[in-house]
Amino acid sequence: MTATPRTIPPAPRGPFQPAYLGLIDDLRAALLAQAGELLDGIYLYGSVARGAATQGVSDLDVTLILRHRPSPRDTSMLEALRLALAARHPEVSKIDFDIGTRIDALAPRNLHSWGYWLKHHCRCIWGNDLALCFAPFPPSRTIALAVNGDAVEVLERQAREIEQLLEPAPDAAKIVRRQREAARKLLRATSVLRAENEPSWPQTLEQHAALFLGSYPAMREQIDFFMDHAGAGGEPDAQFPARLRVFAGWLQLQLQAQS
Repeated sequence: MTATPRTIPPAPRGPFQPAYLGLIDDLRAALLAQAGELLDGIYLYGSVARGAATQGVSDLDVTLILRHRPSPRDTSMLEALRLALAARHPEVSKIDFDIGTRIDALAPRNLHSWGYWLKHHCRCIWGNDLALCFAPFPPSRTIALAVNGDAVEVLERQAREIEQLLEPAPDAAKIVRRQREAARKLLRATSVLRAENEPSWPQTLEQHAALFLGSYPAMREQIDFFMDHAGAGGEPDAQFPARLRVFAGWLQLQLQAQS
């Protein structure tokens, strides 16, 4: 008898937290009113989708799948809508839109990026649920690279953005939020160094850190630093951009060594 390969846990499907129901309804209504003809599906991912958000701290993470590529006017309209929603919903720290098209989401070349993402992270709240087009995925380094293969470039960009915010008259709340985003990106990006035959699939930042440190225990001090900045609260840290760059450089060397 052949054993069934272990697959990654499914996307969340439990009840939403009551505190976010009004926001979700407003998001859906605003998108349908202003962009209904453009939309193929609206999805949530992240802590709100999991029912584990913290009011005033967590973001609202939204994936929008469009019927066709957006025009510049469409892009401007969606950005204005995003900003307006964020301004009237202080229960989230910000709202992010990740935007793709149906043709890209279903393209075979994007199976391990869009396919994995929709199947295992995204929760459809309106429209065509493209997650139904994919079978569950087994854990693999291929997925990790498809999702986080751009980590070195992203971390470098985040370091530059934080440096600019640290210049005269800094906005402490914005700096802390950007540090948190960068730290979380870094911790998830450590998955690109996972072994191809690793059977587990981290779901939390703590699990990402534990899996990474199992192979790279000498990096504990760096991981502890970024774990501290990945949580709520904290203060602006002038050393953060430099430390982010050092880790990104180290990560790039490891990837080059493995290629």
